[in-house]
Amino acid sequence: MSSKNSNKVLKTEDLTIGYKKKSHREIVASGINIEINAGELVAVIGVNGSGKSTLLKTLSGIIQNIDGEIFISNNSLLNTTPDKLSKYISLVLTEQLLSKNLSVIELIALGRQPYTNWIGSLTKRDLKQIMYAIQLVNIEEIKNKKCHELSDGQFQKVLIARALAQDTPLIILDEPTTHLDLYHKAYVLKLLQKLSRETNKAILFASHEINLALQLCDKLVILKDKTALFGTPAELIENGALNDLFPKELIQFDSKTSSFKIK
Repeated sequence: MSSKNSNKVLKTEDLTIGYKKKSHREIVASGINIEINAGELVAVIGVNGSGKSTLLKTLSGIIQNIDGEIFISNNSLLNTTPDKLSKYISLVLTEQLLSKNLSVIELIALGRQPYTNWIGSLTKRDLKQIMYAIQLVNIEEIKNKKCHELSDGQFQKVLIARALAQDTPLIILDEPTTHLDLYHKAYVLKLLQKLSRETNKAILFASHEINLALQLCDKLVILKDKTALFGTPAELIENGALNDLFPKELIQFDSKTSSFKIK
């Protein structure tokens, strides 16, 4: 295997996403071709209803794709068992059913479920990975608190630590900055950038924080008009991909400052 292929964490080929309803197929987006390597931070952006969550759920195997192929670490998603997939992808959804009566360290420990035995016993290796995740996210001081005692920003960091404890090459997060103020939005996305660099994991997330994503991400997936544009922020800006993302009568993209502004 070439070093280039071994560095490739996620790839799609002519992917079509949507929903199958009996004989009817509802296409959300098609012609999606993306390639994400180890150590890259990538954002999925687009207006409401463009298919950001649908794309992430399809890439993580929750929703079956309508057409095309998905490869995780050079393995076809279609031929990957759920047990094996849990060792490839850590998933952080916006509305996950998690008990906030657990302590921080107990919740993070759930990330080790793909590796524990049938009674869930943690080995020394599991405990080491849990503590490493806690240190990476810098939450040592709250590790024994109950999750219901945490602020939204603290709880988001705990969910990121749980994903790190799972120790997969790909981490997928759906709207990780929901309910956070501007400072904590920037903090969480800056943390994801730092983690992608330090751990060499590929991190893919959906976000409405487009200005922040343009500054922090290695690549972007722009969903619009039922298709996807993919590239570095510089490439997409140069190609004018952001110019008509929103109705121009209210918001316009300023290529000089690489940001959206209200007219």
